[in-house]
Amino acid sequence: MIEIKSLHKQFGETVACAIDSLTVYDGELLGLVGNNGAGKTTLFRLMLDLLKPDEGSVLLDGINPLLSEDWKQQTAAYIDDSFLIDYLTPEEFFAFLAKISGMPQEVLNERILSFERFAGGEVLGQKKLIRNLSAGNKQKVGIMSALMRQPRLIILDEPFNFLDPTSQNILKHMLTNYQQATGCTILLSSHNLQHTIDISTRIVLLEKGHIIRDIQNNSEEARQELVNYFEERSSSDFQD
Repeated sequence: MIEIKSLHKQFGETVACAIDSLTVYDGELLGLVGNNGAGKTTLFRLMLDLLKPDEGSVLLDGINPLLSEDWKQQTAAYIDDSFLIDYLTPEEFFAFLAKISGMPQEVLNERILSFERFAGGEVLGQKKLIRNLSAGNKQKVGIMSALMRQPRLIILDEPFNFLDPTSQNILKHMLTNYQQATGCTILLSSHNLQHTIDISTRIVLLEKGHIIRDIQNNSEEARQELVNYFEERSSSDFQD
C-alpha cells in the first residue's frame, strides 16, 4: 500500500505537488492523468526519492524512501531514458539488472522471451547499443526492464510515448495481463486518455499539483466524467 500525506513540492512560485492525502491499495492499476504541468512526473519522482519534498511524506508499504532503501527490492520504475545505461545493448542491460538482483540466467532468458512480441523484432538480437535505438525502442527497453524482476510495485511515466499504435495496444494487454497474473500494483501516467481509461481500475486527475478527481473506473460514467472535464478545459482555454 502507498500512503501519501501532506506532500508538497514547489519550484519557485510554481506549485508542482500539493496532495493532502492519497492512498493506493495493493493490486490497483492506477492511472494519473492531467495536462502538462499537472504534476504527474513530479509525484512519481517524489515517490522514488528522486526529488525531496518540501514537506509531507510518502510511505511504500510503510517504508519512507527518505529513511530507508528497503522499498527498492519490490519497486521498479521507468520515467525516461536516463534510467537506461545507453552504452550497453538491451541484452547486456537486462543481464546487468539480473545480476544485481540475483536473478538466474535461465529465469532471465524466460522473461526476455515473454517480451518478444512487445519487442517486435527491433530490440532483441540487433547488436545495437541502446543509445542507437529509436525513441520507441528505448521506451520498450525501459518498460521491459521495469517488468523484468516482477516487482510488487511498478511506476511508469508516459509509457505509451513514442510507441506505434500496434505496440501501444500490445502494451495495454501486457500490463493488464501482468497485473492480473501477479496481483502487483501499477501506477502509470499518460496523456493518452483512451488508453488510461481502458486499463486502469482507478484514475486520479491532477491539475497544478492538486488532485481534482479520484475516480473508480468501473463504469462508463468514469469515462464520461473525464471526457467532459478535458472538453471543458479545452473550451475554456480557447475562449481565453
